[in-house]
Amino acid sequence: MELAKLKTEFLEHIEIEKGRSVKTVENYAHYLERFLAFSKTKKPADITDEAVRKFRLWLNRQPALGGTLKNKTQNYYLIALRAFLKYLAKRDIESLPAERIELARVGERQLDLISEKELGRLLIAPSGNDLKSLRDKAILELLFSTGLRVSELCALPRDLDWSSPEISVRGKGGKVRLVFVSDAAREAVKKYLAARKDMEEHLFLSSKNQALNRRSVERIVKFYAIKAGISKRVVPHSLRHLFATDLLRNGADLRSVQALLGHANIMTTQIYTHVTDKHLREIHQNFHAKNRK
Repeated sequence: MELAKLKTEFLEHIEIEKGRSVKTVENYAHYLERFLAFSKTKKPADITDEAVRKFRLWLNRQPALGGTLKNKTQNYYLIALRAFLKYLAKRDIESLPAERIELARVGERQLDLISEKELGRLLIAPSGNDLKSLRDKAILELLFSTGLRVSELCALPRDLDWSSPEISVRGKGGKVRLVFVSDAAREAVKKYLAARKDMEEHLFLSSKNQALNRRSVERIVKFYAIKAGISKRVVPHSLRHLFATDLLRNGADLRSVQALLGHANIMTTQIYTHVTDKHLREIHQNFHAKNRK
């Protein structure tokens, strides 16, 4: 069978059988199309070590902002290709074994977190009683209180029970999880909803009564970070990072934080353990062997 047809069947497979989101399917389609266009392979047997090697070399030399494509970005292409090769193997179609493709080495992820004082200034930055200020206050409080992804925040419906300290959200891959909302966040949401006069179903709306998107929330967070006098780059995901590190620093175990964040793999959650190393070192210095001379 030709690769173009197999690629289409693979994309349908991950959408229907694997339950991947439309965005994930679109990304995989893009990554595979780039490989097939570059390698000019027509049949599964044409995917060889040499074809992949040349593609990786080409990827590594592609211009990008600040230089060339980062290893992490290159890995997205390789992950899609490996998934496709595993699909071919499952159908007993002869091609390159997926395990022959190794991902590029990626350095440890560094989190440039804002301080507790900076967080406090950020959360009180929307200080007005107008609808926009009330909305933005609710957004910031919810992001920090729940650790929601920005896509999850934008998808929240209006009719959730905000008298309850917990809500259900649909995350990546359509998985539903329980998140917990602080009193401050619930109060902020209630004040915002009380000021609204529309009947739209989404929780957070723009001035044109349209559901906020990722970019809109990013601009909101950036605006208040500047207003709060924070020089570091602050994005919605920064509040998700703060949510996780705050839990770990106060004694939460990694598995619980994984569940609260909705991470499928605990390896993703482990990036936060590096942030707490300093905190643990201080505990060791303050409390270990105090009676020894």
